[in-house]
Amino acid sequence: MTNQEPLIVLALDTSTDMLACAVAEWTPRPGTADVRVLAAGDHLCRRMSNVELTTTALDLLSQAGKTMADVDAVLVGRGPGSFTGVRIGIATAKGLACGLGCPLHGASTLDAVAWRAWLAGTRGLVAVADDAMRGEVYPGIYQLDDDGPHRTFGRETVLKADACAAEWAARSDASELQLTGDGLKRHRAKFEEAGLSTYLDESLWHPTAEALLRAAASPDNYDAAETGDPALVLPVYTRLSDAEENERKRLGLGKSGFVESSGVAEELAGIHLQLRPMSLNDLEAVAALEEEVYGPSPQQVWTRNMFYEATTVPGSTWWVAHDRGQVVGFAGAQLAGDGVDILDVVVAPARRREGIARRLLARVTYDGQMLGATSATLEVLDGNEPAQALYESLGFERVGLRRDYYGRGHDAIVMTAALPLALEARDDRPDPTSQVRPWPIACAPRTDEAADAIASAGLVLAIESSCDETAVAVLDREGTVCSSVVATQIDFHARFGGVVPEIASRKHTEAIVGVFEEALAKAGEHFGVDTLVPADLTCVAVTEGPGLVGALVVGVAFAKGLCAACDLPLVGVNHLEGHLYANLFETPDLEPPFVASLVSGGNTMLVHVRDWGDYHILGETIDDAVGEAFDKVAKALGLGYPGGPAISRLAAQGNPKAIPFPRAMLHSHDYRFSLSGLKTAVITYIEGENRAGRPIDLPDLAASFQAAVVDVQVAKAVTAVRECEVDDFCVGGGVAANPALRSALHEAFAQMGVRVTVPPLAVCGDNAAMIGLVALRLIREGKFVPLTMDANPNLRLTHKD
Repeated sequence: MTNQEPLIVLALDTSTDMLACAVAEWTPRPGTADVRVLAAGDHLCRRMSNVELTTTALDLLSQAGKTMADVDAVLVGRGPGSFTGVRIGIATAKGLACGLGCPLHGASTLDAVAWRAWLAGTRGLVAVADDAMRGEVYPGIYQLDDDGPHRTFGRETVLKADACAAEWAARSDASELQLTGDGLKRHRAKFEEAGLSTYLDESLWHPTAEALLRAAASPDNYDAAETGDPALVLPVYTRLSDAEENERKRLGLGKSGFVESSGVAEELAGIHLQLRPMSLNDLEAVAALEEEVYGPSPQQVWTRNMFYEATTVPGSTWWVAHDRGQVVGFAGAQLAGDGVDILDVVVAPARRREGIARRLLARVTYDGQMLGATSATLEVLDGNEPAQALYESLGFERVGLRRDYYGRGHDAIVMTAALPLALEARDDRPDPTSQVRPWPIACAPRTDEAADAIASAGLVLAIESSCDETAVAVLDREGTVCSSVVATQIDFHARFGGVVPEIASRKHTEAIVGVFEEALAKAGEHFGVDTLVPADLTCVAVTEGPGLVGALVVGVAFAKGLCAACDLPLVGVNHLEGHLYANLFETPDLEPPFVASLVSGGNTMLVHVRDWGDYHILGETIDDAVGEAFDKVAKALGLGYPGGPAISRLAAQGNPKAIPFPRAMLHSHDYRFSLSGLKTAVITYIEGENRAGRPIDLPDLAASFQAAVVDVQVAKAVTAVRECEVDDFCVGGGVAANPALRSALHEAFAQMGVRVTVPPLAVCGDNAAMIGLVALRLIREGKFVPLTMDANPNLRLTHKD
């Protein structure tokens, strides 16, 4: 915001129960800006912000006599506040900014509450206590003078309400504090009991859009050099997710402090390369890789026993990088006071320069942050220039030299870095503070031929964010996939043995802009241009549900912001229907009626597809889904996450008849499934063998478990096909990638003359291309949805009866 002419700014905040939104003129001045509100629509909107936000913004622009084309910048409240509320505002703002190609800026919601008090004429000490749920508040004390509010504290934190009340009451100037903030709705009695007696009127307890604008324009916050890159605007988080807090408790480290986000999503994982915590089953492979890499060097080679001892020490973190089961790298670190010591980083020689070491270091240092570390330290052999260059690109600096550390004549350079690491740095971009790319992104000139091809293609952009993959695809009206980009979060969830909903939602918010931009760029390559732009699109489709609500709202909010910015129609797609349509990538002439099995981490069901859009659910699981059962058994065996691929690889080497696990509901005479009992039977078997001191044959166990699952799935599928009298059977969902299931289905139905379709492996998991295919049918049928559409985590497949 460096232009000296008035700018039109759209401001919004959904961090609290107040939906704050306004259109304003913003006139930059040296070190600040003047603000004049043209239209404001602040109103209480409990849990309805994703329904009302985009339409409120459009209404206010109309009231101000403006359109989206007049908007020069977007401003959003970054919180702290309701996690879901903050992400709805930020995801919507990102969609708006990406659609308009304009800067996106963020401001503190806490500051905005203080500015609301200032706008009402309050001066002196103001104590803000915003609601943080769980009996906690986001506290902040401000000094309000004629120039505005000024923080008396550093970054935002979170405190128990009673602890905050006691802390404020103990201040020497406690009698001067004037309390405000929506946390008083729940906790005012606690502050009164502590002796704090002065409260601002309740009408001032929430932020307004004008207050947010004033906070952003304040000389204390104003930064004329800020890039406005929407990828870099992220929520203010003051605590870890529950899963991360529980991990700290497991390690005996108590409650954490605030872990600041680096503001940049981790690099997209490759199709096969994955990271997961090191387990005891990895020790042989890790020790062998250590010997291969360091055996010829002067560095001490870690043995299997050394790895075992290191991985069992409290406060340690060890991760492996594996490609289809083969360990290709690993790293480990140990908490030491307020720092984390990097103990070992190894990558297979054939897999170097793929960013594996960078990703491993990102994981162990992230864990270090989670455990309270603020810095990282390591030693590197003097003369190992490639390794030194890598560490320097991550922000490590040389702080010392240890003579003969690796043996006589072999010194170690000691390096340290503040956390978080500079993960955006690359060898060809030595400045770790430089941008990934300029913003806004400019489109290079196009040939008339390319421009005509793009204009006539009827391009649809599809977004999928129902679980732990952030995916965007571009399709033309004929169903050709021009691009499909998927950012997986497997690395972030691996430690916990399954998807953590809060972490998934956070990572979607970080990744959505980068994935969107990459999808446009790859689609541009399809047409022979550098990138597409939002103006090239004719429609936006997004997964409406089912799925994790916190994950879904990010995709939905971004899509609605993009549609509002570009005046594009919106299509809401059922995620399960997307998995059905994924079969068209394998069998383009597939037509109903047919029976389909949907098997994934969240769903297990048999569906009679009577027509596209007309689905009759024959039966579904009454407890665990198939993918969920695979993950839980893998976790019990220490195989890491996701469990399906790990168990499948082991099962290929085992005897499926070795252990007689139960075939639950095989003879129930209906199409319901149950996996909970089988999972319990496997865990009971493991515990029994351990008590008896007998070694477990992992391949046999995996094969027997997998066979118990597959037998039931195939038997019920065969019965359903006969009963429905169809000639086609299809499979959808992540578990469709399981080789044993695919083989068993083909074998069973070949004898019946039934065609079996299984999607290509690349689209078995969650992806946006399948969402785009469904959207094309809905577009042809004119089934668009309003911008008031919200995520529906319990969305069901519909039928026409």
